[in-house]
Amino acid sequence: MGSIWVLWALMSAFTAATNDALTKRVLTEHDEYLIAWLRLSWALPFLLPILFFIPIPVLDRTFCLAYMAAIPLEVTAIVLYVKALKLSPLGLTVPFLSLTPIFLIIIPYAILRERISVTGTIGVALIGCGSYILNIEGARKGIAEPLRMIVREKGSLYMIVVALIYSLTATLGKVAIEHSSPIFFAIAYTTGLVLALGPLALYKNKDSLRRPSFRTALKAAVLPGICHSAATISHMVAISLAQVAYMISVKRLSLLVGVIYGYIFFHESNLAGRLLGTLIMLLGFVLIVLFR
Repeated sequence: MGSIWVLWALMSAFTAATNDALTKRVLTEHDEYLIAWLRLSWALPFLLPILFFIPIPVLDRTFCLAYMAAIPLEVTAIVLYVKALKLSPLGLTVPFLSLTPIFLIIIPYAILRERISVTGTIGVALIGCGSYILNIEGARKGIAEPLRMIVREKGSLYMIVVALIYSLTATLGKVAIEHSSPIFFAIAYTTGLVLALGPLALYKNKDSLRRPSFRTALKAAVLPGICHSAATISHMVAISLAQVAYMISVKRLSLLVGVIYGYIFFHESNLAGRLLGTLIMLLGFVLIVLFR
């Protein structure tokens, strides 16, 4: 297949970033729980038909346990993710997803005392440096101000928690995929998330279900849903053609696209600082993923 996987990974990066930008736009008028659920729901009409064209694996106990453990964690991550998009600029939220590999090496170190390689340590330092530079404009008020700005920015804090949760769901998802198949798992996972998040979203919006605002939200979530399905499909195709570490490293270019979207569509400030910070975090991410 050569390098065709790169095109699929880039498509996944672009559609994932576009999904975030479209979702942020919709969130200015609609409830985050409802939009989080609807954009997943709209992805199902594009994902479910794929089941007719792939082998359906025989599922065992290990798959079921990993699947059931991952779903509530992922629902929590989705809610926090969408809240972060609603509350804070894209340039101060999506870059923090690069923290996930840090948690993937720090947690085993803390629990099992596994050694961290020199390259991994450099990657961690780069991500920390990039996080600081994201808020470098605050340095005029003191050298520690960029760090305080991270703490004060709720969206940044939410996304840091999301990155931590993703480090857990990534491991559970890997187990589930090993006991099924990548494409089947992606479809089953999205379906499970829709079913799990639905009651919460409907309860939070029980007073508006019969109002025109619900129908408006339903329509507004169509494009994010299409982007979500495109990101999911291209992700799974790419991951089936290349090593996971390489594919994920390319896909994380979505962080850069997200920062650019924030500047173009939401008139977010400090583009140069946020691009530089994101690039440094992305470099740290690549070092950890490829060479840890």
